[in-house]
Amino acid sequence: MQTINFVIGGLGGQGILFMTKILARTALKKGFNVMGAETHGMAQRGGSVISHLRLGDVESSLIKTGAADFLLTLEENEAYRNLPFLAKRGVLCSSRSTGSFPVPTVESYLKKNRITCYSMKAGRIALELNAPMSANLALVGFFATLEKCPFAHQELRETIEALSPEPYQEINLKVFDTGVAHGNKQSASAL
Repeated sequence: MQTINFVIGGLGGQGILFMTKILARTALKKGFNVMGAETHGMAQRGGSVISHLRLGDVESSLIKTGAADFLLTLEENEAYRNLPFLAKRGVLCSSRSTGSFPVPTVESYLKKNRITCYSMKAGRIALELNAPMSANLALVGFFATLEKCPFAHQELRETIEALSPEPYQEINLKVFDTGVAHGNKQSASAL
């Protein structure tokens, strides 16, 4: 079975562990072996949080430098800080707050390692939908539209529906669907 490595990063309170749970549960439903670890943070809101998620036949829960297929981040600085985890030809998918991502100083590194970079303003989408704590779901929706994503967006949507507490189910799905729509729109404009 193919091994797929995810590093998921952000700040405490952004829902990094919920994102990891969505990806892990979806992978389990697809028949993958799943192993994961939280490696930093959560002691305080706003501190760095990094989660490792490994799918397939793996023996360790931690991902070595240069071995992650995907780096998903909810904060720009966390994307830059965790960039060394990405393998050559890896995929970086990050939320951004500025108009320009990535910064010019890392473009040569990305090009040299053939890392594909995608970004969106997940926080803005969540705010516009009056769900400021759900930027993580917008990013998962956006990620679901990428060609290399190992999951169909419907598989991720079903997992979000199953994991969301009843009072938040409708808004969580709306934020996810908006992230999907944003990703589809960006893909269409790139063609």
